[in-house]
Amino acid sequence: MTGLRLSLGSTGVGQDKLDGGWWPRSRDFATEFAELVDGFPAEHGRVVRALYSAPDWDDAPRPRRVAVRRGYVKVGHFPRDDTKVIYLTTSNRVVYCLLVIPSSFNESQGSEAMLAASTGGNHHSAQDLLDVVTNERAVDPAGLWAAEGVR
Repeated sequence: MTGLRLSLGSTGVGQDKLDGGWWPRSRDFATEFAELVDGFPAEHGRVVRALYSAPDWDDAPRPRRVAVRRGYVKVGHFPRDDTKVIYLTTSNRVVYCLLVIPSSFNESQGSEAMLAASTGGNHHSAQDLLDVVTNERAVDPAGLWAAEGVR
């Protein structure tokens, strides 16, 4: 692993529709969630509970708790809701609503989604934000030229 891909907003929690973005590397909830909890910035509190969107993950059956460095964290999921978010409750009793960015996103899409989710004043739903990011054409001139056969 090359580090946690997490971006938290600078405005107060709950001020915007999303409090930040998390870009896991796979669809294995238990593994990715443990990395999120273990790498969550200490100044924001320790993650003690989570509620997530089950369709974003491959795990079956759905875990009720996940092993992390300090023990276990209770988790739950929205029954049939495909919200593309995870709610993290911390030891400070603060609840963060994070966009879960699909692990399949390329670097440009993932970076853009993390930036949008953590930018103050965001009022888009998680799905709307992801739709905008996936519908925009990637701006990679090197890739464009290679695709055209120019070297």
